[in-house]
Amino acid sequence: MITFTDPVDIAAHCARAAMGMMDRYGVPAHPNNFMVWYAFVADRDPELSKAINGILRSGQKFTDTVSADLYERFFGMSQHEAELRAVGKRIEDAVARVMDYLSTASQGAIQYGSALENFSGELTAPQQPAELGQLVKSILDETKVMIEVNRQLEERLETSSGEIARLREDLDQLKREATTDALTGLANRKLFDVSLREAALEAEEERKFLSLLMIDIDFFKQFNDTHGHMLGDQVLKLVARTIQDCIKGKDTAARYGGEEFSIILPDTRLKDGVAVAETVRRQVAGRKVLNRRTGQVLGQVTLSVGVAEYEFGETLGAFIHRADEALYLAKRQGRNHVASQDDLTTTTTVEFEDI
Repeated sequence: MITFTDPVDIAAHCARAAMGMMDRYGVPAHPNNFMVWYAFVADRDPELSKAINGILRSGQKFTDTVSADLYERFFGMSQHEAELRAVGKRIEDAVARVMDYLSTASQGAIQYGSALENFSGELTAPQQPAELGQLVKSILDETKVMIEVNRQLEERLETSSGEIARLREDLDQLKREATTDALTGLANRKLFDVSLREAALEAEEERKFLSLLMIDIDFFKQFNDTHGHMLGDQVLKLVARTIQDCIKGKDTAARYGGEEFSIILPDTRLKDGVAVAETVRRQVAGRKVLNRRTGQVLGQVTLSVGVAEYEFGETLGAFIHRADEALYLAKRQGRNHVASQDDLTTTTTVEFEDI
C-alpha cells in the first residue's frame, strides 16, 4: 500500500502539480483520481509511474475506466483490507459475546450444582414439614432461575450464530470483491499475481507444464474514441465473457489492465496453450458488436495473443515478458493473430524482479 509522509511544503507542491496534470489530461477531479496522480507526481511507486507513463506514451485517454483501473490496482486493495479488518473485528466481537454468554451459563450451572448439593445434605438430617417445604421451595426457585438462564443463553446463541453467519457471508463477499475486476467479473491484477505465483510454484514442485496467454484487444483506443466509453465497456465485458467460456478447471482468466487480459493455464504445454489462444481469438472474431439502441452493427472485435511456457527456475517477470513479446509480435504480424515464444526470432537478455 502506498503511504504519504511528505512535509507540508512538499505536499503542497505535489498537490498543485497533480491537479495541473489532471487538468491537462482531462482527468476528473475525483478524490480517487487525485490520490493516483499525487502518488505519480511524488514518485511513490515505480509500478504506478510505469503504468501512467505507458498510457501517456500510447496517447490513450484517461477515461473513467482507465482511471478506475489505476486506482483499483494501486489503492483499491487498501480499502478492501480496511473493510476486511472491520468485518473480522465484528466477528471477533460476536465470538467474544458468545464466550461471555457461555461463561455466564457456566457460573449459573455451578451455583445450581452447589444449591442441589446443599439441598441433598440438608435432606439427610431430620426435617420438620415446614422446614422441608421451605427447602423444596428454595430448590424450585433455583431451578426456575437456571431454566431462565438457559432460555436466555439459547436466545443469545441463536442471535449470535445468525450474526456470525451473516458476517462470514460479508467477509466472503469482501474477499471476492478484493480479487475481482468490477467491470468484467474476471480476476483482477492482484489475484493474477497471486495465481501465477501459486501456479509456478506447483509447476516447479511437481515438474508440470504451465502456459501463459497475454491478450490485447486490437484498436481498442480507436473504438473508444469513435463510439464512446460505454460501448467500450461493453466490448470489454464481451471479451471477458468469451475468455471465461473458453477456460476450465484450474485455469485463471484475469483482466491484466485496461484492454489487456491474461489466462493462466496450469498443466498445459505450449502447443496446447496456443490452441486455447486460437479458440479465444476465433470466438471473439466471430462476434459482431451491435448498438442495441439503434441496431447498428459497429464492427468486429479482434484480439492479438501471445503465448509462453514457463521455464523452471525463471522469474515470473521473465515469464510474463516473454508472453508480452509474443503478443507484440502478433500485433506486428497484422493483429487478429496468435504468436508464441517459438515465433520469436531474437531474444534480449533482460533482468526482471519477481512479482
